Parts: sequence; structure tokens; C-alpha cells
Amino acid sequence: MPEIRFQVQWPDGSKETCYSPSLIVKEYFTPGSEYDLEDFVVRSRTALNIASDRVLAKYGMPCGLALGQLRQIEETATRFQALEHPKVQVLQFIE
Repeated sequence: MPEIRFQVQWPDGSKETCYSPSLIVKEYFTPGSEYDLEDFVVRSRTALNIASDRVLAKYGMPCGLALGQLRQIEETATRFQALEHPKVQVLQFIE
């Protein structure tokens, strides 16, 4: 199963490299694009759950790394919820 990483920049300028066990994230994000914080979290949740489900279908168990990455994204996003119009930029895919 092809895995991919995607680098994001949070509203405070910090960067994080995120993991997906599936290329599905390419259908939800475009490198160089900015997303409202909540939209980014929803897209991440959808893509990483699909990715985990694909691992489940192939190997009989969900992908703990994908679900862990989703939890990390959700946790990090809470730090920026109080900001006015927080944005997350997807910088690049790393294959």
C-alpha cells in the first residue's frame, strides 16, 4: 500500500510532517493551498479514516499510525481554535 507524508504549516508558523498509509490525502489537499482550521481538520479526519479503512480491508486491522496522526492533528488544532480565522497551509506531499 503506498504511503505518503504531507507537510503542513500551522497558524503559528510551525511546521509538521503528517503521515498517511494511503494516497487518498491527495484527493483532499492541494500543496500550496490554505484551509480554514476546521476545514483542514474535517478533511484530515475524512482522508485518514478512509486510509485506515483501506488498511483494515487489506490487512484485517485499522491503521494505528493513521488514527494516531488524526488524533495529533485534532489535538494540535485545539491550540488555534480561539484565533480569528486560523488557517493551515498544506506545503507539500513527500512520497
